[in-house]
Amino acid sequence: MIIGRRIIVTAFVLLAFAAIVLERAQAGDNHFFAPVRDPLVLEECGGCHLAFAPSMLPASSWRRMMGELDNHFGDNASLEPAAVEHITRYLVANAGDAAGQRHGAKMLRGVALDSAPQRITTLPRWRHKHREVPDWEWRHKEVLSRANCLACHAGAEQGYYDDD
Repeated sequence: MIIGRRIIVTAFVLLAFAAIVLERAQAGDNHFFAPVRDPLVLEECGGCHLAFAPSMLPASSWRRMMGELDNHFGDNASLEPAAVEHITRYLVANAGDAAGQRHGAKMLRGVALDSAPQRITTLPRWRHKHREVPDWEWRHKEVLSRANCLACHAGAEQGYYDDD
């Protein structure tokens, strides 16, 4: 009887471990954020900078950002109303606080979802992950900005933010 229980417990533990490993493999580990797939979002946002994964910010942030395109981090990024509506709908549907956004939820820990932070680089998790990067490295001619993810994360456009 004891041997039977041990086998069942061992099998259960192995099954749980396999499920965790498989989930990570499918998700691309804990540094994966589903990249933008919408052609209009890629064209309009990705034309000036990396089209950031919508799951990196809460829906309130995307709504605020899309409502303030005339002053988008100092630039006028205004678009036609139909494009704004389409892009906003896509970003909000895929925001970090939307259902099923496991990695986005990790990114948003400690963030008041109604506070609408505008910069991914101000999020507690981002700051924690980048805490050891020295200030001089951010000013390097190939980086120039904390928002230039591609300078250090070659797979960012595909959603991978492991250290490369």
